[in-house]
Amino acid sequence: MSALDRAAGLGFPSSRSLSSEMAATFALAWPLIATNLAAIGMTTTDVMMLGWLSPEALAGGSLGFNLYFPFFLFGVGVVGAVSPLAAHAYGADRADRASVRAIAQHGLIAALVIALPAWLVLWFAEPILTAIGEPPALTKIARVYVHGLQWALLPGLGYFVLRGAFAALDRVGPIFITALAAFLFNAAAAYGLIFGKFGLPALGVFGSGLATTSAQCFMALALIAYAHFDRGLKPYGLASLRFRLSLARLRRHWRLGLPMGLQLLAEVSIFAGSALAMGLLGPSSIEAHAVVLQIASLAFAVPLGIGQGAIVRVGQSFGARDHLGVARAGLAALVLTCAFAAGSATLMLTLPRLLLSAFFDVGAPSNAATIALAFVFLRVAAALHVFDGLQATLACMLRGLHDTRWPMILALVGYWGVGAPLGLMLAFLTPLAGVGLWLGLAAGLFVVAALLGLRWRQRLRAVRGTAA
Repeated sequence: MSALDRAAGLGFPSSRSLSSEMAATFALAWPLIATNLAAIGMTTTDVMMLGWLSPEALAGGSLGFNLYFPFFLFGVGVVGAVSPLAAHAYGADRADRASVRAIAQHGLIAALVIALPAWLVLWFAEPILTAIGEPPALTKIARVYVHGLQWALLPGLGYFVLRGAFAALDRVGPIFITALAAFLFNAAAAYGLIFGKFGLPALGVFGSGLATTSAQCFMALALIAYAHFDRGLKPYGLASLRFRLSLARLRRHWRLGLPMGLQLLAEVSIFAGSALAMGLLGPSSIEAHAVVLQIASLAFAVPLGIGQGAIVRVGQSFGARDHLGVARAGLAALVLTCAFAAGSATLMLTLPRLLLSAFFDVGAPSNAATIALAFVFLRVAAALHVFDGLQATLACMLRGLHDTRWPMILALVGYWGVGAPLGLMLAFLTPLAGVGLWLGLAAGLFVVAALLGLRWRQRLRAVRGTAA
């Protein structure tokens, strides 16, 4: 057995193989990172513009978004099964175009199944938020915002289906170009529709939601057009209307995708729940929370993109029954994640005023209470970001091995068995208030990252044994 074999069996490839794998992972991941930044940048732009509109618009829009986002992230998780399934099929037989096409088409069916009931629930955003005790003035604003935003769900999920197929085929360039164009489109549309610029009506918070819906439609249609006209992708028929329903494929998709969706739902719901709990602590708390969460989300886009690249790298090696490749891909993704997370956490700790100044006039007396809370939240967010990046990358690595059930269970244990109860206890039974909620989030993410790390080592040994 070679030194590489021995090292890879434990998850530690040689330095030369690791460096080459890191380069390959980054080449695949950077367009996905840029895409994530553009997608999160849309939300950040909306938050900034709502903050310019009024503090009430920012608080109400934040409540509405945190009601919508769990549905969206659950859907992203379910349709995210397209990426590991297509990567496995492509790694096993690169000439098998029919399988990749069928995987993508069944992902689109899953998107529709999720969107229809979600639209019905979101239509009643105001009574739902009122029932959990949110201030009536803010729930009315949230309803208006959600009624413009909710229609983004289906085209947004359709975009993620095609994005997963493109990435599995190592065609990430179009994803980046489309996301960048959509970011610019959304910024212009939000500015025009919120404030009545460019000859558009001034629709306020409704215009913000409508702009995001328009941008998601733009993204989905752009990838459909690219899949149809690109000579390399056209043979796969990803934009084809020819479709043959396979119950076996549909079951396989949901068997892999449903735990992914529930895992993402467990994570995003604890953040959405923290936003709702912040609403009970006062307007300053929810405003500070919304802004710090946007900063953390922007930083999270990088480890998320690294993890999405790892799904493909791990999945292709898994399909080719290359256990050394699986080990290399996993460790390369973890090293890249740790390097970035350490740098961005340091930035949050050393330049908080600069980061917050993009959202607030940090010198205005009227913002003093919100700014003071945001400074403290951002310190906790720095530690949280490291744990969040690691758990996201580890979860993606496991998805590349088609391991989604146990990661879902471990996520539920960490987020809702540790993070949520600890955060609520610290927030409402101690003087920590909103800081306590952030400490609970950090603790939950630390537990999930540790448990997923143990699960990766276990699965790596199993893959090595199967290959042997």
